[in-house]
Amino acid sequence: MAENRLREQLPKIFKGTYPFRIGTTSFIYPDHYAPNVKHLGAYLDEIELLMFESAMPGSLPAPGEIRELAYLAKEFDITYNVHLPTDIDFGHPDKKQRDVAVDTIKKVMDLTDILSPSTCTLHLSYDRPSRNQESVARWQRLVHESMDNLIDNGVPGRLISIETLDYPFEWAEPIISDFDLSVCLDLGHLMIYGYDMESAFDRYSDRTAIIHLHGVKNGRDHIALDRLSGDRMDAVMRILQKFRGTVSLEVFCFEYLKKSLAFLEKRWRV
Repeated sequence: MAENRLREQLPKIFKGTYPFRIGTTSFIYPDHYAPNVKHLGAYLDEIELLMFESAMPGSLPAPGEIRELAYLAKEFDITYNVHLPTDIDFGHPDKKQRDVAVDTIKKVMDLTDILSPSTCTLHLSYDRPSRNQESVARWQRLVHESMDNLIDNGVPGRLISIETLDYPFEWAEPIISDFDLSVCLDLGHLMIYGYDMESAFDRYSDRTAIIHLHGVKNGRDHIALDRLSGDRMDAVMRILQKFRGTVSLEVFCFEYLKKSLAFLEKRWRV
């Protein structure tokens, strides 16, 4: 069954269809990075290389696989963006953990540098039990210190896009502004956590390098785009009409991708 699903292909080519670059994740087929790119590269503009885990041995691609991805980018005329590990914490209370976080992100960015990614997306997670002003301010100071260390290591600020998560994104604004970072506008996260998508886009459009797009319904996200309500999809389309960066359909299986691409195409023609 897995082999049959691995061979299933998208029904048509979407490369160059939109004024933005359309892409999806490297977790569409149950296989490694390169096989996913081989199956998707002819159809899309960009692939989001998901590198969520960093702690376990072998969790990151080996240099040889990175070289293969660079070759495939030329073969299929595609670009990449990188989703940086999420098992690290730039705002951890323990300085050793923050140093590990900075070292890990620098390692992944060095590893993928030959791929010339359009952006490298980073989670600045907030896991504190309290959301009072003092707790948020302390978190901001710690994240600022970590980001300062990363930028001091020669990482270009605009290459890093900070993703909208479950907290008010204004909390991340001082870090984004001070280090001239980019933004990853995850529209699904904004929807599921009750934030206004269009207001967020208007506020951060000049810094938004990538939009993560996926369906949301009944408390679930990262599902097919056709599960969105009509009002929500209308808002998504108004945003996409004004966007010229990368739109990554952030789903993790073939069926969700196929449905999402078909639904986006249908709505784009309306």
